[in-house]
Amino acid sequence: MKRIGILTAGGDTPALNATIHGAVVRANQLGIEVYGLIKGFNSLFNPRVPHLHLNPLFQPIPELDPTVGGTILGASRDYINAEDKRSHGEIFERLRKLKIEGLICVGGDGTLNGMQPLAQCLPVVLAPKTIDNDLGLNYRNEPDEWQRRPAAKGGGFVYEQTPSRTVFDLDYMINFVTPGFVTAVYVSSIGVRRIRSTAESHRRIAIVEVMGRHSGYISLGAAYGRPDIILLPEHPLEIEPLVQRVKEIYELQKNVVIVCGEGVVDAEGNELGAEKSSHDPAGNKLLSGAAESLRQILIEQMGDEYFKVLRRGGIAREVIFTRKIGHTQRGGRPIRFDRFYAAGLGGKAVDLLLEGRNNVVATLQWNRKRSFFVDSFDANGFRDRWGLIHARRVHPSFYDRHLMKPSRAGIEYLMQIFTGAIGEDDTESIRESLFAPGNLLEPYHSFNTDIAKRICFLDGGGESGMGEPEPGC
Repeated sequence: MKRIGILTAGGDTPALNATIHGAVVRANQLGIEVYGLIKGFNSLFNPRVPHLHLNPLFQPIPELDPTVGGTILGASRDYINAEDKRSHGEIFERLRKLKIEGLICVGGDGTLNGMQPLAQCLPVVLAPKTIDNDLGLNYRNEPDEWQRRPAAKGGGFVYEQTPSRTVFDLDYMINFVTPGFVTAVYVSSIGVRRIRSTAESHRRIAIVEVMGRHSGYISLGAAYGRPDIILLPEHPLEIEPLVQRVKEIYELQKNVVIVCGEGVVDAEGNELGAEKSSHDPAGNKLLSGAAESLRQILIEQMGDEYFKVLRRGGIAREVIFTRKIGHTQRGGRPIRFDRFYAAGLGGKAVDLLLEGRNNVVATLQWNRKRSFFVDSFDANGFRDRWGLIHARRVHPSFYDRHLMKPSRAGIEYLMQIFTGAIGEDDTESIRESLFAPGNLLEPYHSFNTDIAKRICFLDGGGESGMGEPEPGC
């Protein structure tokens, strides 16, 4: 194998460049050229296939910096339709003209589905990334536990996971943690800690919303910010115990900080945040906000009189406030854990292609004997019997519903990942770069400006070369 391609797809995560860098470093060691495909799968629908050579003379280009968040290749939520056989042939022909013999896709479950049709044409490997930490399995046979039934409205099916009959053990999780998750928790935990000082000083109840539509790993990890209550999407909201617990804490310490995942559901399983009529680029219905919905519940349940009697503020609407950590979880410099293991997964993906593997996922494993190590897992092993991939959910043993916090098992899981996750270079980077005088004197310089000068295109004869830039690139 002399030349491989790599693309990044789906939502942003902090460790994408680190994964690309790891793949390029390993390819350099093996004497393999790496072509980066611009804007994910979108590039493959373009007859000119915008791309760039990531390792001319087997050296990484200077723009490829593993400490920079995001991806120099750009990304999109365009995916390949498994039913569109005509486009499959066109895409394969374009890759053939570029002399690409294998492809690495960096992404999550949507990317894993998108690369499936390509696996019929050439070797394809996934290097996982997702801040939600939802690409993986709690145990090998977890996909077999999913059942489906006809939907009551609109046709189609509703999928439900049945209660597990498997003994859970951390050693046997598939893909223990995904790059991007650790930095997202780092950002969320700092946000929770900063909100605390305002709640504490002004006798407030703060509800902090973090990302995680179906999987509550970021909420669980935000325990490092020391919130009083954590609510996960996996556990339906029990209003009476929640209100009682909020009152107990508030009367004791005069402030409460609650962390909730964006996908928290009510007792009937409906997402707490009211759905809007619009959708995000991945096709998911947009939510107005779980935190705001939870705030309205607490306002109604606690009432104004409660706060007047305690002489802590005026009315409930003034005391209870919400904040979203938002897209800051997705961006910025990745911390050391994410950088190191994202690079390892990128390198592992290259090795898998050279071994002749196809339709497999490079995984980050952990066990008590070896600690962390990279491995692989067959992509179809993530699918249920109908071929669907479901988001990995926080295992029930990780959460204490009574305390509304991580359980002992959840704490053990988090400690394996986060103990020592921040490097000295991470803190030094903040000290050196944040208040550097140049930030005031010089305009921001985007790597996109330099990458645009390197983008090549297929010409009419099938040769790769520099060409007139296209607006979409």
